[in-house]
Amino acid sequence: MSASAGFLSSPAAGTSQGIPADRARSLFRWNATLSVLHLVQGLAILAISFAKNPIVTSPVVGTYLRFDEATRHLVTAQRSIWDLPIGPAVALFFLMSAVAHFSMAFPARRWYEARLARGQNPIRWVEYAFSSSVMIVVIAALAGVQEVGTMIAIFGVNAAMIMFGWSMEIANEGRDRPQWLHYIFGCIAGAVPWVVIFVTILVSATEPGSASIPGFVIAIFVTLFVAFNIFAINMVLQYRKIGRWRDYLYGERAYMLFSLIAKSLLAWQVFFGTLRP
Repeated sequence: MSASAGFLSSPAAGTSQGIPADRARSLFRWNATLSVLHLVQGLAILAISFAKNPIVTSPVVGTYLRFDEATRHLVTAQRSIWDLPIGPAVALFFLMSAVAHFSMAFPARRWYEARLARGQNPIRWVEYAFSSSVMIVVIAALAGVQEVGTMIAIFGVNAAMIMFGWSMEIANEGRDRPQWLHYIFGCIAGAVPWVVIFVTILVSATEPGSASIPGFVIAIFVTLFVAFNIFAINMVLQYRKIGRWRDYLYGERAYMLFSLIAKSLLAWQVFFGTLRP
């Protein structure tokens, strides 16, 4: 094994050097290509969304207490706040990914490569914090979550999970034995949105006389739950140094590929479920 490969064999390896030139060129091509693939899909979903009349939306409501003059008690009330446009929301997370990959390929390339040599990619975590949180909100909306406070909480908890991924990489720079608390806390946070969505689906499915949950929503829930957990498995493989994941850059490419697959799965399942002409 060459010396350049050696210092990249662990995600905790720290160095002031950059990554080998051939690996840098490969990652440049990956980022440039993925930027285009995300952009094209985002623009396609956006065009499809506005071609559909009326545009597909999901209601967002606010729940509050009001005083009932008749009963002289506080009662729960709701009012409509906004209609979440599903198609543009799907396009948004594609466009976020396109911007992130473009920045890693072009303006932030040297900084990105220097961080990779230290076993870190902050741009990845910042992008995921926003894009995957939009994804989980879309999934929640399709499952029947409508309360604005719940949606904000789902977004925030999911973003916190992603930030734990970033702190995991920072905390383990230069360590031979991984410190797993960041990962564990992230998994706990990340489970919350899925529990909320599952409970919403379960309540709807067991409510007498309620409309059945569309099959494509169940398919989205299952496939995206699996896809999201593959990211967590990828990190375990990196820090356990299993097989090809001993090389941090192999895990980096895996993150890129899984991100494209997860976003594409959600986008085109939504298309066939709600956006198809």
